[in-house]
Amino acid sequence: MKNKLGDLNNHLFAALERLGDEGMTADQIEQEAKRADAIVAVADKIIGTADTQLKAAKLWAEHGSAIMPMLPKVGGGATEIEGKAE
Repeated sequence: MKNKLGDLNNHLFAALERLGDEGMTADQIEQEAKRADAIVAVADKIIGTADTQLKAAKLWAEHGSAIMPMLPKVGGGATEIEGKAE
């Protein structure tokens, strides 16, 4: 998967547009509202993860590599373990 936060934004707006469709029946609106709730729940988790990654990047910017042993791996880049890149 190669989704970006911009893709998440597009999904959220698409859900909003579906909810605004005036041609839906009450049952369709209820079903779409449940779907939107599920999308929002997943979106909240994705945003929380992105926030954690941003905080780690800020720590790196402030403290340099000295902070790395205290941080979990948060990206796809190489990490160093016992002097060897993974």
